[in-house]
Amino acid sequence: MKIIDLEPSDPRLTDDLLPVLVELRPHLTPELFRTILAEGQGQGLRFTAAYDADGACVGAAGWRIVANTSTVRMLFVDDLVTASAARSTGVGRAMLAHLEDHARAAGCTVLTLESGTQRTDAHRFYFRERMAVTAFSFDKPLV
Repeated sequence: MKIIDLEPSDPRLTDDLLPVLVELRPHLTPELFRTILAEGQGQGLRFTAAYDADGACVGAAGWRIVANTSTVRMLFVDDLVTASAARSTGVGRAMLAHLEDHARAAGCTVLTLESGTQRTDAHRFYFRERMAVTAFSFDKPLV
């Protein structure tokens, strides 16, 4: 497996990574994704892709480094998804390890992600990876 941090202008973002990301975020269209990339880049949004030995993208992660008062500096994972055909093959574990390396190199105190309450399979994976539930996330729809 090869894990690559993709630059904002890399065509692999839409060609390779987006089809995997859509498995987690089905509302994303190529146009909306490009809009998010353009705005998110200024907010530190980055993407990382995992490729299998055949060159197929099998994992996607969206992440950013965030400074805040509670953790001082954290790597926040916006998206973490393994292609359905590649689940339970070590992709998620490798992606998390790669992101953890980024976090340590950036002086982060924690790697944080949120996971929808309905994603019980993902929660089992996070617990196996020694992650803990440390907070609740509250949303108020504005539309």
